Amino acid sequence: MNSPVNTLLKQLIFLEKSNSTAIYIQAAQQIINAIQRGYLTEGTWLPGTRTFSELININRNTVVAIYDELASQGWVDIIPNKGTCVLVPEQKTASIKATSQRIDQVHDYSKTTGFPFQPSFNLAPTREQNRKKYSINDGQPDLRLHPTHQFSKWYSASMKRKSLISKWNQTTLPSYSSFEVQLCNYLNATRGFHIKSHNLMSTRSIEMSLYIVSQLLLKPKDIVLVGDLSNYAANMIFQQSGAIIKTIPTDNNGIDVDYIRTHFTKHTIRCIYVCANRHYPTTCTLSVERRLQLMQLAKDYQFAIIEDDFDYDFQFDGSAMLPMASSDANGVIIYLGKLGQSLFPSFQTGFVIAPENLISEAKNYLKLLDSQGDLIQEQMLSELIFEGEIHRLIKKNIIIYKQRRDFLCDCLTKNFKEHLYWEKPSGGLALWLCFKSNISLVKLAEQAQKNDLFLPKIILYQNKNTCSIRFGYGDLNEEEIEIVVKKLRAAYDLVSIN
Repeated sequence: MNSPVNTLLKQLIFLEKSNSTAIYIQAAQQIINAIQRGYLTEGTWLPGTRTFSELININRNTVVAIYDELASQGWVDIIPNKGTCVLVPEQKTASIKATSQRIDQVHDYSKTTGFPFQPSFNLAPTREQNRKKYSINDGQPDLRLHPTHQFSKWYSASMKRKSLISKWNQTTLPSYSSFEVQLCNYLNATRGFHIKSHNLMSTRSIEMSLYIVSQLLLKPKDIVLVGDLSNYAANMIFQQSGAIIKTIPTDNNGIDVDYIRTHFTKHTIRCIYVCANRHYPTTCTLSVERRLQLMQLAKDYQFAIIEDDFDYDFQFDGSAMLPMASSDANGVIIYLGKLGQSLFPSFQTGFVIAPENLISEAKNYLKLLDSQGDLIQEQMLSELIFEGEIHRLIKKNIIIYKQRRDFLCDCLTKNFKEHLYWEKPSGGLALWLCFKSNISLVKLAEQAQKNDLFLPKIILYQNKNTCSIRFGYGDLNEEEIEIVVKKLRAAYDLVSIN
């Protein structure tokens, strides 16, 4: 029991029974790590199963499983009637994850590079860590509504299709996939488009779509116009491309197009970024009159319009206004959207609609960033579109989200009638809440945290003219909405007193 090997193993092996990784895997990983680091050299004899089980206080059958696992990977040789001997496989640089960090602490990996590089000042992470029970976001869907059991069946069926393997093994892919054809059909039916596959590119997300478009469109010092309150993620992408962002006033009718005409001249603007259906963050819809003015101005001034329609599917009252891109005869609009927002993120996909020559170049960028793609996701989404499942899922969820929007408005009326004003949007998963008195939103967030409610910085908008919150309600059920509003009111009372 007191041999050097036994003492070493007792010091190195640390098992976490609460860990989801099996005990025998944890122990095997740590022994492998010890072999890789030279603590256990080739030819070392490991203790017998009975001795080992007593050494680290585990069942003897578990020790047998540990040795079998090591032997199956070639790290030990189990010799009958003799014992278990350490080997060193030919691939000595194999990377093994050890569940215990004790060994790793002996050799620290360098924290800084030995060479200079250009850090990004524009891509700072916006996600904040919190452990509060309740939180408000900027308008994300409720993933609890995802039909998990149905999708597990559909995913399994897609994996088993023989055609999927043949697609992966193809050296030359067809010009357009069946998914792109189905997506074109879906967008033509739901958004009033008349596009074909050569006008479409599918991506992992709207952010990836916008990044690729910005790489094609923008050069350093190009001017990009955005609303005076606008999408922080889009602004980061434009700045990273070296563009100069200029802000345009917005009101209840969206971007002020007349301001553009009076303050800018032809060829000075590279593009304008708009969320025409529901402006981010204010949820205001760009009016028909301003849409027509903007499209005419883009033609006259020869700049591009990037139309981000991120929440088109979430329309509750009446019919959603068709995208500007659906009536673009001059090729000035690049349309960005997302499919499957009611699904788990791994099943969601972004897309770009634009003239054929731009899409062709954009796909070259996409091949560099994501050459493999996700054929299983495309197979599933193709079938969901073809069978009408996407449409049914959206319809079901719209009923739920509309009820949540109305319930939130009722709760706000009960708790904040004298302190807030807002317009009930016709769709989307967020409300734009404006405080009647100018309070410190930073202090409001601090007080809310003390009451187990997290308000991230990305939903707080405050300057000399604005004191507002973009309140995303999509991922909160009615019980949670009521609790969150009451906690927000309690925090408001403390801040307004001070």
